[in-house]
Amino acid sequence: MENFIKVLIVIFFSFSFFIFGWISHSKYNPKTKIKKISVLDKIKKDKTLNVVLLNAPAVYYIGTEGATGFEYDLLSDYAKHLGVELNITVATTIKEAIKLSENQNIHITSSAIAKTKARVKKFNFGPSYFEVQEQVICNRKMLKTNKFPRDVDDLYGLNIVIGESTSYSETISNLQKDGYDINVTLTSQYSTDELLEQVATNKIDCTIADSNIFTLSQRYYTEIIKAFTISSREQLAWVLTKDSSELESDMYLWLNSYQQNGSMVKLKDHYYDRLFHFDYYNITMFNKRIKTRLSKYENIFKESAEYYGIPWMLLAAVSYQESYWNPKAKSVTGVRGLMMLTLPTAKLLGVTDRLDPKQSIVGGTRHLKQMIKFVPKSVLGENRLKFALAAYNVGLGHIYDAQTLAIRQGLDENEWSDLKKVLPLLAYKKYYKTLKYGYARGIEPVKYVDAIYNFRDILEKKLNIDEKVNAIKN
Repeated sequence: MENFIKVLIVIFFSFSFFIFGWISHSKYNPKTKIKKISVLDKIKKDKTLNVVLLNAPAVYYIGTEGATGFEYDLLSDYAKHLGVELNITVATTIKEAIKLSENQNIHITSSAIAKTKARVKKFNFGPSYFEVQEQVICNRKMLKTNKFPRDVDDLYGLNIVIGESTSYSETISNLQKDGYDINVTLTSQYSTDELLEQVATNKIDCTIADSNIFTLSQRYYTEIIKAFTISSREQLAWVLTKDSSELESDMYLWLNSYQQNGSMVKLKDHYYDRLFHFDYYNITMFNKRIKTRLSKYENIFKESAEYYGIPWMLLAAVSYQESYWNPKAKSVTGVRGLMMLTLPTAKLLGVTDRLDPKQSIVGGTRHLKQMIKFVPKSVLGENRLKFALAAYNVGLGHIYDAQTLAIRQGLDENEWSDLKKVLPLLAYKKYYKTLKYGYARGIEPVKYVDAIYNFRDILEKKLNIDEKVNAIKN
């Protein structure tokens, strides 16, 4: 009996503790719930956006004025939107970039990556920002042979090399499954840019590259040519880290605003607009003259650039556009020398001999510096330099007129991408008769600025490659 009573007491107290615990738990209502910090919140908290960038002309590279590239600029603008700094990890191939993206500390991988069906199953993509097509790129000399491919069937028997883990390898694999006899070598050793160089130097017959990459690269490798388009339209997008839904949503909203306010158009214009009219002969001659003429005046360009604070490769590009680096150059209007100075301008600049290379370069640099100074203060950043170059070509008065015309048409008078739209209108009476400085062949400064930036980009690429080669030899 005594044992029975003890058991009842134990059961009673156990049941009482259970009831008390259940009531306490049901009555407990925390004021705040613990929420796992999101990727976006962590980025903002750390004030750092960790990104992988492919070292390639279409994505990211180091120019004379520092980091540049379409995707780098786009990412930089997004980082500014977030109020954070970019922390860049550089990849040399798409395969390497994709491998680096697996690191949980990497937030975005930007490597001109196409959003293919196979990749969508593997990766978390952000919004699309660029449309491309894959193109078969071959050596120009093949045009004179029966080997030049016109369609997929013609690829049989050619020495074709493409990057491993690229969208191109997916395309070829799908074509092979469809029964096409294509023998392609996959490589993880070379980037698409390096493969294009191998095509240009006739080391391989062909490779495959996205249309935007080919557009940028044909300036550097003049012996490459598009054979045909091998894919439908594809979307480029950034690969995002896993569990980043808030980051993805913010990115979609930002990119939509970026496109709506015209920033995307300006960015694409800056990198691609001037490249759609490729002049094979002009670019080929420019590459040859880098070797035969530039070295004679390179030190003068560098000294003058350092003194006046203007990038020397840009000065060299201006000089080439003016005179093809011919110190005795003379136009029908009487301008002369490496920088093609008029006699009145030369006198104002203190140039006594326009045919003297040093006097001409120093005088021309000083003249450009003056143009930069006289550009309205409301024009900022690289726009300022482009305005000054246009003024160097057509005169400041016409630049002011173009700004007035831009305002009348509801455009931004301080943006080069808008100014270049109205400059050609200065040749039409309907417009110039209402402006202070009258008629001008406004298309000329547009072409002039585009050409100079093309030449500058080629110089940067060419001379940086030469420096790397010399470093390896030494």
